[in-house]
Amino acid sequence: MKNASIRMSPTLKLWRFAAIFFFVGYLQADELGERKFKIDESTFKCILKMTAVRGFFVDNLAGNLEGSVAVAQAGKGTYPEGTVLQLIPNEVMIKQQKGFSPGTNDWEFFALDTDKNGSKIVSRGGQDVNNFLGLSCFECHKAARAEFDLVCEQDHGCVPLPLTRAMFHAVQHTDPRCQPPETVSPEDAAALKDLGPVIEQLKNEAATNKK
Repeated sequence: MKNASIRMSPTLKLWRFAAIFFFVGYLQADELGERKFKIDESTFKCILKMTAVRGFFVDNLAGNLEGSVAVAQAGKGTYPEGTVLQLIPNEVMIKQQKGFSPGTNDWEFFALDTDKNGSKIVSRGGQDVNNFLGLSCFECHKAARAEFDLVCEQDHGCVPLPLTRAMFHAVQHTDPRCQPPETVSPEDAAALKDLGPVIEQLKNEAATNKK
């Protein structure tokens, strides 16, 4: 039965997302300009309905998907306004208009809670949005070299995450907003199992560093 698939129960799937990717955040406190793109919870959708480029996903709220995909495929350059980038379902970067937030290259960061009914915005803004470890999204992304427009990939200058491509694939393909849900393959199930200890290690390291 090499091709047999494993179907995770909805309860187990939601538990994994709640335990692994629930963000601890708070509303943005730094100064931001007026938002050109009015974003609410209906803006966000199943990550697999976006355009995949090298393991992450791209969209554009201004209708300029071609421009956003071109920068993503080139691997460097400045993304056009309206660009939406996601690596996992619960983290989003959206490029607002020029001047919105010079300190973040006009990116707005979002932390989401997701389930089969859609998305809930837990936190949004510029430099003060925190990830599930309680660390600033911007603090990680600002390490990217200038030619990468604050976008992190393995060779962009950001501290690499100890997660494998298989782990990211598994998280992407168990986005609870994707309905009907995919049957989880044995490979994705194994990657999700391996992911748990990695997240715990990251949490412990973050807690130690804060002391």
